Amino acid sequence: MLIPIIRVFASVFYFAAVLATACLPASNAVAQGSSSAASLVILVRHADKAPSPTDDPGLTPAGLERARILATALRDAAVSTIITTQYRRTRETAQPLADQQRITPEIVSVGSPAELGLHIAALVATVRRHAGETIVVVGHSNTIPPLIAALGEPSVTDICEASYGRLFVLASAMDSARLVEARYGAPDPSPWPDCR
Repeated sequence: MLIPIIRVFASVFYFAAVLATACLPASNAVAQGSSSAASLVILVRHADKAPSPTDDPGLTPAGLERARILATALRDAAVSTIITTQYRRTRETAQPLADQQRITPEIVSVGSPAELGLHIAALVATVRRHAGETIVVVGHSNTIPPLIAALGEPSVTDICEASYGRLFVLASAMDSARLVEARYGAPDPSPWPDCR
């Protein structure tokens, strides 16, 4: 099952790289390191979470396997920045990739639901600080869709509670952004037929 997943990623990254390159200005903003440099932002919700402890659960065995699959799929994606929240489930999802790439993830803390806007603003600022890089953001069902919207792409459908395998690749440069959605790992254990 792993080989087809990697093939899906290869086509997604090729498509996203073409989109990002097409958005570049003639002056080659990546080489200049300007804020208009093309970026590739890969966004995922944390992998399958355990039911307990309720305040800060880690990953299930299936979630740990999904995290390993994510690292394998992104092995050649030139990831240079990983962003997580302070919660164990996002850190555990990012850990195999961080170990593989020898990157220390940046933590952007998320507070109460009332503070979601502040969290999204902090994420956007962190992503923009790494303009021109390939960035992986591991977030939550309530943070990934608004972050995509804040980065310039129309809102995606909500990520429901049983959905762990959606992956978004956002290629952005200048004032344009293009989004590609893929799936990774085992199929989601969805009890709802309309759960995406």
